[in-house]
Amino acid sequence: MEITIWSDFACPFCYIADARIKNILDEINAKDKVTFDRHAFQLYPDAPQDVTESTLDRFAAKYQLTKEEAAQRIEGISQMGRGESLDFKYSSTLNTNTMDAHRLAQWAKDQGDYEKEEKLNDLLFKAYFTDNLKLADHKVLIKVAEDAGYNADDVKTLLDSKDYTDRVISDEVFVQQNGVHAVPFIVIDGKGYMGAQPKEVFKKAIEEALAKEN
Repeated sequence: MEITIWSDFACPFCYIADARIKNILDEINAKDKVTFDRHAFQLYPDAPQDVTESTLDRFAAKYQLTKEEAAQRIEGISQMGRGESLDFKYSSTLNTNTMDAHRLAQWAKDQGDYEKEEKLNDLLFKAYFTDNLKLADHKVLIKVAEDAGYNADDVKTLLDSKDYTDRVISDEVFVQQNGVHAVPFIVIDGKGYMGAQPKEVFKKAIEEALAKEN
């Protein structure tokens, strides 16, 4: 069975939903029965290449909150992440442009090694939310890709080009034209789910899809 996901590596609920689904698959012994088809979506397509403001300030401005309210919301989201066994450090994330991270992920899809592709996905999320690294930094992306098993020179060549930019944009345009303007957006057995749905929702959808497939 295939689960299709649109997400961004700087999106906290994307990381949480990703981990939640994987934890469910482990729980029901279905990890080897499901694959992921991953697509790009930039939450902040105009984000700069370097950090210009803190996560607290950006969050407060985006949702029109006081800094105290923003800090509480951020900690609440972090607790959700830790509830999925993630070392989740949202408050100290360094938000930069994620286009190159998405280009790297799309390139990885074409390399034909699903396990490496999935490892890269996990490590990109970890780089942002646990290690608090800048995903616009090519040195960071090359190191993450190396840790996933890819050749550093191949990755550098990719990042120095504009290859896969069109595919990232195409992913975003396709899902936006279908009425989706936020992520994660997850399709299980033809039905779309927006956001980090409760465990029970994802579990029911996955179990029903697997039963139907069998």
